[in-house]
Amino acid sequence: MTLGFMSIQVPLLVFSDLDGTLLDHDTYSWAAAEPALTRLAQIGAPVVLSSSKTAVEMAVLQADMGLDAYPAIVENGSGLIGLPGEVDAGVVRYEKLRAALDETPPALRRQFTGFGDMSVQDVMNATGLTQQAAKLARTRSFSEPGLWAGTEDEMAEFIEALACQDVNARFGGRFLTLSFGKTKADRMDAVIAQYRPTHTIALGDAPNDVEMLEKADFGVIIANPHRPALPTLKGEAEGAIIRTTDPGPIGWNSAINALFQRLNLDTGRHMHG
Repeated sequence: MTLGFMSIQVPLLVFSDLDGTLLDHDTYSWAAAEPALTRLAQIGAPVVLSSSKTAVEMAVLQADMGLDAYPAIVENGSGLIGLPGEVDAGVVRYEKLRAALDETPPALRRQFTGFGDMSVQDVMNATGLTQQAAKLARTRSFSEPGLWAGTEDEMAEFIEALACQDVNARFGGRFLTLSFGKTKADRMDAVIAQYRPTHTIALGDAPNDVEMLEKADFGVIIANPHRPALPTLKGEAEGAIIRTTDPGPIGWNSAINALFQRLNLDTGRHMHG
């Protein structure tokens, strides 16, 4: 599988969040987006998954979707896999992150239950994942998602205490995720340099997707009835960012199909007709 390592010019480069975006919020299925994924494959457009998921979780999904030739942005941008020269110093970084977490005031620390504090069963209960998938979700290298049980004021104090140790805290799909800097958008440049796309598009549904959505040529906010709608984003008034009415992979599919029409992208579907 060398396709992802060749520096070639592609017509379109897609960056996509997973939970609540390409994966259904409740079932984790991506089946409804399969037609659009097929169209993208037909024109040689790489799909770079970008999520809070770990490298091992991502590898399973990439293989399942036929996207394992491409890089992926993992653990909310704190890691990038699948590009040459990317060094994984993850285990040490995760241990440092857990140590920083334990340095926060005990009254605040008690309110945060990270994946490292949870058993596999706890992760299954919190996420709805299968046992095997929950094991992979606990195999972390760069970031620590967790559930917050305290008040909003306490959370602000907690985030401030972590910031003193250079730890960032961001809300994703379901969890408050801690990491040493880097957003999904920070990782886009290396991937763009690899593929030199004519156009870039990013799709997401959560606050931790905002920078990625605003950085791409076209951003798509996928409807998510399980959370408050994202505020108006930079470029939205000009039409560079659009919103879907359908949630999850259904909205993903329709947004990609609309972009094909908008950019006049040839799928090759009519070449023999």
